[in-house]
Amino acid sequence: QAPHDARGRTIHEKGTLISMPDPGASHAYTRLGRFALIVTTLLWGSSFTIMKDALATVPALWLLAIRFSGAAMLMALIGIRSLRRLDRGYLTGGACMGVCLYLAYTLQTYGLVHTTPGKNAFLTAVYCVLVPFFTWAVVRKRPDRYNIAAALLCVAGVGLVSLNDQLSINAGDLITLLCAVFYAAHIVSVEKLAPGKDITLLTVFQFAFAGLYSWLFSLPTERFDMGLLLQRELLWPMVYLCVMATTVALLFQNVGQRWSDPASASVILSLESVFGVLSSVLFYGDPVTGRLLAGFGLIFVAVLCSETKFGFLRKKPNQRKTCEEGG
Repeated sequence: QAPHDARGRTIHEKGTLISMPDPGASHAYTRLGRFALIVTTLLWGSSFTIMKDALATVPALWLLAIRFSGAAMLMALIGIRSLRRLDRGYLTGGACMGVCLYLAYTLQTYGLVHTTPGKNAFLTAVYCVLVPFFTWAVVRKRPDRYNIAAALLCVAGVGLVSLNDQLSINAGDLITLLCAVFYAAHIVSVEKLAPGKDITLLTVFQFAFAGLYSWLFSLPTERFDMGLLLQRELLWPMVYLCVMATTVALLFQNVGQRWSDPASASVILSLESVFGVLSSVLFYGDPVTGRLLAGFGLIFVAVLCSETKFGFLRKKPNQRKTCEEGG
């Protein structure tokens, strides 16, 4: 299943720590939680196409610098009361986790420049399969049979998605696969550094440090006229990425996982890649072949296998009874 920190909170690729669901949640709140998670995945899935369009004008590191800086400021305003808990641990933890988050998003964004939004979305999801093996290396917790099966399915899926007739892979797909490695490393770093920390405050600082790293590397290496951000065609996509796809999506994820069981939440959040493909097909004109669909399908099943171990297919009798009483 999705990894958790020492206090039982779910750790997700987007850099967040989520409280475990309330065991006393009513059926109505459970529906609200699942709806919030679906909105979250829609926001994240749509961001691939929006980023692809924005990258035609904004250099990759500038885009990330603006996105992370804006999201960090918004999160700081939302969690301003948490700032009184600030100590050195948040700065060092945010700096370390921010490195992994920065590298993951940077490689994902550069990969998006050279591949389609749909392939970028599904190849990024490979991180879910990698996490158990990274955890094995760090805390010596061996992967189980579901993790191994997921890895084999994922390798087959990546082969169908990325390898051409000459059995070679294009640069965009390869860079995106590397980004999945750093997303997995980020989750493991959060698992090690997050226990005992305030959720909102830690998120603020890892976003802030990721933004800082982006500024440090973008200013000397890439040129961009900030005046272009005042143009409506670019302003609104950037606002969407900062506000909706990062800050609002994070808030909806917090609400959603607060009222959802872990198995349902993992399945719904896995749909991010599916919505990424749908958005790419509908708004970017991304062609989808039978081979691509087969590859996407294998990767999606691998993610479900690794994240949930198909626990959602084994609902217990007392859970069904509770749902019936709640309905």
